[in-house]
Amino acid sequence: MATVLYPGSFDPLHLGHIDVIEQSVALFGNVIVGVMHNPGKPSGMFSLEERIEMIIASISYLPSVKVVGFEGLAVDAVKQVKAAFIVKGLRTGGDFEVEQQMAHTNHAVSGVRTVYLPCKPALVSISSRFIREIAQYGGDVTSLVPAPVASKLAKLFPPSSDKSRVRPAKRQK
Repeated sequence: MATVLYPGSFDPLHLGHIDVIEQSVALFGNVIVGVMHNPGKPSGMFSLEERIEMIIASISYLPSVKVVGFEGLAVDAVKQVKAAFIVKGLRTGGDFEVEQQMAHTNHAVSGVRTVYLPCKPALVSISSRFIREIAQYGGDVTSLVPAPVASKLAKLFPPSSDKSRVRPAKRQK
């Protein structure tokens, strides 16, 4: 069985990510979830340590998966952990366009190949960005994220029953 690296920011981890991790385990055996940190970018919702903790709690039923934080380039992380491939999940054609450019660049500079795994059709609309936005407004994201992530988000942003944030449009005269 091969070892693969599944890199990403996972801010936060969602069920689409879990699907790609499970597929990777079935296909390759050993998966390293590379929680990437780019010091040149503004920090996300959760610290690197919080993201790692949530992922570990969410995938504890998968003993062949390790979670490691990395700073810098995914190709350097691949070398560090001696992974055979980079794994990336695809939701849409737009994802393919972006990932294909990265895959070609990564291969050109390191020789590492990228394997694409399509997520389940029911999960294609899930994105970490949408989850952050929904949670910040007190919305329910429990159907989009694993329980440890939902719990962390609920503590950070208590669910709202106050619908006063929604304002009706002004009537036209």
